[in-house]
Amino acid sequence: MTKEAVAELERRAREIRILTIDAIGYLGVGHIGGALSIVDALALLYYRHMKVDPSDPRARERDQLVLSKGHAGPALYATLASVGYFPREWLHTLNTGGTRLPSHCDRNRTPGVDMTTGSLGQGLSAACGIALGNRLNEISSNVYCIIGDGESDEGQVWEAALFAAQYKLDKLIVFTDYNRLQIDGPTSEVMDLGDLRSKWEAFGWFAQEVNGHDFCAMDEAVARAKANSGRPSMIVLDTVKAKGFSLAEGQASSHNMSFSYEDAKKAIAVLEG
Repeated sequence: MTKEAVAELERRAREIRILTIDAIGYLGVGHIGGALSIVDALALLYYRHMKVDPSDPRARERDQLVLSKGHAGPALYATLASVGYFPREWLHTLNTGGTRLPSHCDRNRTPGVDMTTGSLGQGLSAACGIALGNRLNEISSNVYCIIGDGESDEGQVWEAALFAAQYKLDKLIVFTDYNRLQIDGPTSEVMDLGDLRSKWEAFGWFAQEVNGHDFCAMDEAVARAKANSGRPSMIVLDTVKAKGFSLAEGQASSHNMSFSYEDAKKAIAVLEG
């Protein structure tokens, strides 16, 4: 990837971070930590890898994304608004009465959202179903899914892992947001996940682990995943919870926290500076 391409992705990611912080800050409370840790992955997917058309959100041949950790919806909304699925003004309606942007993702309410999520552990199963359905319908598009590390405590995640390997869903590319913090504290203390890459390999997946804030590393990993044949792909992203949010970066308390719009503006000023 060229320096110019990296610079453009960095600009887009900064824009998405600012929109996410602004939206949650305007509301006053939200899942800022897990939203910001996946911003770079979202920018890479929507601005470089995914085959999508904001003017036709339900296009039959489109690539699809299942945000299994649906509480990170504000980051996806900011990305979709940035790409052009809906007006940015909608972001200030986040999680309010009558909104098109509920706290957790809802495919029936938000243009560009491919699956309703938020019940942790279930999104990967849905992604498997979409990938298998595409194969049966002779659709060659990729299906992407983002799961959380805390979410990986759920047994259904591993049932879906077995299913995807059994049916050789090689159009399925999954990311684990491995920020090592969940609502109750460090994942190592709540439910130690150990060597995640090795775990997924043991389940029959083509697995990689990269820095989730390094665009070149992630880009190369996605390219390798696309070239992979006969196995589903897992890319473990080493990330920082609340990345870019100066008030709570790297803190478990950022999972779902209250902060004022003034605090949001201060954090945004740091990003812009």
